[in-house]
Amino acid sequence: MKTSVFLSILISFLFLQGCPPTRTVNEKWTSSVTENYEAYCAGCHGKNREQFVNRTWLWGESREEVFASIKYGDDDDGMPGYDTTFTDVEIYELVDFVLSAQTIKMSDIGRKKPQNKGITSDDLDFRLDTLVTGLVNPWGLEFLPNGDMLISELSGILYRLSEGKLSKIKGVPAVRYRNQGGLSDLKLHPNYAENGWLYISFSKPNPADAGEATTAVIRAKLSENQLTDIEEIFVAKPYVTTTRHYGTRMEFDREGYLYITVGDRGMRDELPQSLDNHCGKIHRIYDDGRIPKDNPFANNPEAMPSIWSYGHRNPQGMALHPSTGDLWTHEHGPRGGDEINRIEKGLNYGWPIISYGINYSGTRFTDITEKEGMEQPVLYWVPSIAPCGMDFVRDEKYGAWQGDILSGSLRFEYLNRCVMEGNRVVREEKLLEGIGRVRVIKSAPDGFIYVGVETPGAVYRIVPK
Repeated sequence: MKTSVFLSILISFLFLQGCPPTRTVNEKWTSSVTENYEAYCAGCHGKNREQFVNRTWLWGESREEVFASIKYGDDDDGMPGYDTTFTDVEIYELVDFVLSAQTIKMSDIGRKKPQNKGITSDDLDFRLDTLVTGLVNPWGLEFLPNGDMLISELSGILYRLSEGKLSKIKGVPAVRYRNQGGLSDLKLHPNYAENGWLYISFSKPNPADAGEATTAVIRAKLSENQLTDIEEIFVAKPYVTTTRHYGTRMEFDREGYLYITVGDRGMRDELPQSLDNHCGKIHRIYDDGRIPKDNPFANNPEAMPSIWSYGHRNPQGMALHPSTGDLWTHEHGPRGGDEINRIEKGLNYGWPIISYGINYSGTRFTDITEKEGMEQPVLYWVPSIAPCGMDFVRDEKYGAWQGDILSGSLRFEYLNRCVMEGNRVVREEKLLEGIGRVRVIKSAPDGFIYVGVETPGAVYRIVPK
């Protein structure tokens, strides 16, 4: 109640102070407004503002509410305040620049709609088949032995695609669906045909406080369209009120160990460099949740025994190298400093002591990019591409692509190809520019590469010619 009263007073105060007149989407905007949006907003919200404004708004979408959101921010949801970065006039210009896009219908958004026709890249000609439309935010993809596809929606829905038809699966755990939290990754056990275990990661609400959540993993069996035999095998500690940086990617290695990413939960300075919590870490467990005795910190009474590596910000891509079996990840930086890393036992990957990024507001949180005892990334991006989803190209049908890394760009809405030579990225190629915010990439058992995008949500298959 007090918060609502305060917000009403704040909005009224801002309104009475006077503000610049609004402008429509057809009016010419100054270069400073477009540059400010690109530099300060696009990293999280995407370059395409039409898609941005046509999503669910967390803090209200009136002009005064958006002004207050930009100026004062919301720490729990990861929105920084820009009261010391911009003047009120500049903030109102940003508000109008964003809100003017609401006059455009989603069907008229100027993004490239994928066509079932030939596409030419540097080393491969291919087409893009549309498999599923009408989704919102497909976060995880997995494939059953009979060829059916499982699709997780961040909102908490688990779909099964069978013979072109979507059906909902019952028994999915309750999620805290807000901002970056929800139903996330999917992974079949390597011996699924024998044991039937399906692994699901999600943002779990705290049973003692619904305002808090954490990253958790269950395993379950699938009977028709019903989850059964549900077992909770991993719960990250602590529960916190923030709604970002859950991580939640999963991967099995060749020995059957399960790896799980957990982001720093937006608590940059408290959690990722300390071993007494699960956040800002990659974890290694047995398939039933037990802790391997040879984990690097298993015998340290002051550390979480599941930790495999630490000093991570928010890894939302993870894949096993098809030749070496090494574990690779990518993670979000802040404004700049997204990274690709090859993950090794017990190592510290530096966040936030070293980074190639800066705060969203433009200020610095560290002055160093290297330090003894902390790993350098294989590749880093400045500016941020906001990477999400990751896999290696595994099948020889993709020719020169085989062995390369594919990752999605949320910010710039394309599929990024990292051309690999050994453990080095020797060049990059932008593919499918304008396809949308790429969330998940999967090299499936049939050898094809599948791509899931959000807003509006769809799943595509890349088919070489």
